[in-house]
Amino acid sequence: MGQFIFKETEIKGVYIIEPKVFEDNRGYFMETYNYKDFKKAGLDINFVQDNQSKSKKGVLRGLHYQNPKPQGKLIRVISGEIFDVAVDLRKSSPTYGKWVSVILSEKNKKQFYIPEGFAHGFLVLSEEAEITYKCTEYYYPEYEGSIAWNDPRLSINWPIRDIKEVILSNKDKNALTLKEHNVIFTEY
Repeated sequence: MGQFIFKETEIKGVYIIEPKVFEDNRGYFMETYNYKDFKKAGLDINFVQDNQSKSKKGVLRGLHYQNPKPQGKLIRVISGEIFDVAVDLRKSSPTYGKWVSVILSEKNKKQFYIPEGFAHGFLVLSEEAEITYKCTEYYYPEYEGSIAWNDPRLSINWPIRDIKEVILSNKDKNALTLKEHNVIFTEY
């Protein structure tokens, strides 16, 4: 019996993953990744790099992609809460340019798997959030791109009503729209 519930989203290949959590008076225990369980669910993934970041409320990172050498990502929050988004950039996909989102938090312990061929971004909803994610490819800054978080074509429904200020990096402030980028991943 596996330690995860895998729920494929409306965009093929993107999953919300719920680990089984074992709680008692001492606290809790859960597996965050198990190759055999993921493979059985159809996710035969080879992760090569783990990353962790910490951000304050209102920080919006993304929408980032890497092309060539795209990264698949398994994202989870170890402290706080975020609104996490994946945008399909796969040329052959019927959902090209569509997005899917999930709230990830230390409380719900959900994970978000985003395969290669997607842009990824998140907005911090709590006072602070620590995010950790596994990647299927190494980071190459020379291949990284950023699509505007507020691209009207994407119409992402970011939950910013309780956010006083959306905080962006210079790279994300100057990001182009999807149309201006014309980013398409042909192999995925």
